[in-house]
Amino acid sequence: MAQICELTGKKPLTGNKVSNSNVKTKMRQMPNLHTKRFFIPELKKSVSLKLSSHAIRTIDKIGLTKAVLKQDEALLSKTLQKVQRDLRK
Repeated sequence: MAQICELTGKKPLTGNKVSNSNVKTKMRQMPNLHTKRFFIPELKKSVSLKLSSHAIRTIDKIGLTKAVLKQDEALLSKTLQKVQRDLRK
């Protein structure tokens, strides 16, 4: 399963872990993802999403509807793109 936030599009970062002897080994830093379920009152349905902690804080602050409408469609998952289209109707 992909480690990508469905709202913000955050992905794993790659880099080098550097030892004392300057040996470089590849490493990945994963985003802090959580599966969370939200109810959208405008559409009268629930959506289960895999979100980063940053996205969850944004939703707590401004609400899921505003967060989805504000976000660029290219960064959203297929589920949220459909929700965004339904909300704009």
